[in-house]
Amino acid sequence: MTDHGAHGHVKARPGTASAFESDMDAGMARMMDDMHGPGYTGQPDTDFLAMMIPHHQGAVEMARLVLIHGRDPMVRQLAQDIIASQTVEMVAMKGRMAVLKKGPDPQPGGYPALGAVRGGA
Repeated sequence: MTDHGAHGHVKARPGTASAFESDMDAGMARMMDDMHGPGYTGQPDTDFLAMMIPHHQGAVEMARLVLIHGRDPMVRQLAQDIIASQTVEMVAMKGRMAVLKKGPDPQPGGYPALGAVRGGA
């Protein structure tokens, strides 16, 4: 029997999981706990950032695991790209969170801006 976890991922049957599967399941559970742990504050901007930061940390952890266990060069390259881009986005989100926690931002176009962190055109 296959168990679909809270985030829609498939959990391995107990006793049959590989190290990769076990580590992925543990990482996904940690991500979900970290996303929902703080609860909502009533401030959509900071609530969004508070949930997205652990979401990105989860993506980085998943990518790290595929670098350990995966073999396909294109998937490994994608994992490296995810680690790089999501890390930059987490830094920007944490910086923005710090600004917003001080109250209304008198200079919303100032640092840390979130635009163009993906490096695309």
